[in-house]
Amino acid sequence: MLGRSSVRRSEMASPLVAGLAVAAAALAGRYGIQAWNAYKARPVVPRMRRFYDGGFQPTMTRREAALILGVRENVAAEKVREAHRRVMVANHPDAGGSHYLASKINEAKELLLGKTKGGGSAF
Repeated sequence: MLGRSSVRRSEMASPLVAGLAVAAAALAGRYGIQAWNAYKARPVVPRMRRFYDGGFQPTMTRREAALILGVRENVAAEKVREAHRRVMVANHPDAGGSHYLASKINEAKELLLGKTKGGGSAF
């Protein structure tokens, strides 16, 4: 008799375990759907900071130089140097960047720091 009662308990436990597993799966699915809807409803935020994406003018202006470096026109010299370094690291010719863009970035730095020698890039 002892053997039969243990069999009955295991037979009764199987549907209980299966029911709990189905309930847990349903709750996990519901939570997943809520999380997905919250993810889709969030506002779109740009992941990277955008840099100047327009064409270049024949003679660079302070406005264009500030746009290239991603700073304001009237900014401290240290901020110009930091911005120049950040943009130059991303566009350096030794790291696969363009010589033309590097010259424009350098020209923008010189213009904002007041070190222009009379104009234009090397290209």
